[in-house]
This record gives sequence, C-alpha cells and structure tokens, in this order.
Amino acid sequence: MSAPERGRRYEPMTLAALANLLSTADDHLRWRFVAEFLEEYRWEPAAKRAQLLSPEPSPTGDDRWDVFLAALAEHLAAQDGRAAPDWAQSRSLRRFWFPFNTRAARVDAIVHAPAAFRRRGVFIAPQELEVA
Repeated sequence: MSAPERGRRYEPMTLAALANLLSTADDHLRWRFVAEFLEEYRWEPAAKRAQLLSPEPSPTGDDRWDVFLAALAEHLAAQDGRAAPDWAQSRSLRRFWFPFNTRAARVDAIVHAPAAFRRRGVFIAPQELEVA
C-alpha cells in the first residue's frame, strides 16, 4: 500500500456528493448511487448523519432529482427525529413525478409515498428507499 493510500480514511457519501454523481449518470446508475448513499447513511451513527444531509447539493441538471434529494433529506432527518436542512424547505415540483412508472408502482406510490416526498410531488413507494 502506498503512503497516500495509507493516509486516506473512509468518509461516507454526503447528499452533496450524491448530487454530483447524479448530474453525470443515467437513470439506472442514479438509482445505484442512491442505494449506495442510503447504505452508507444507515451505517453511520445518528450524530454523524445530520452532517451528511446539511451541505446544500449543487443542481443535478434535472429538477426532479433536485427535489428528490430535498425529499430524501427531509425523510431521513425525520426518521432520526430532526428537522430537514434549511436548503430542502423550498424545493417542490409543479408536475407529479413517479420515478417507477408502472401501473402497480404508481398505485403503490400514491398510497404509500412518505410525506416528505408526497408534499413535493415525488411519488415513490417506501420499499424503493430500502437497501437490502
């Protein structure tokens, strides 16, 4: 192992870093990055999690994904008993977005979408946010 590799230590992905990855990826890869972020987030101690959500992400180039990140920040913060970061408060869509757009997925999302997503116009079923 080289000296620079020995000096590096693991840092979990922030939402800001996730936004940077989303800005250059196709939809399939975007969902893989979201899953990776969620997995890393869940392994972090609750005290560290807020730091992963707080820096405002740069625009991804797609309003739907920018709003998705705001909803995700609010949703995860609420699960930890915290308020959403300030940057996430004003983001919402004018038209509803169903990221998983099959008839069954739409029905499931309409019925079960977490409040942070629903109020912003992003309809996604909770199981789509679970990481195995």
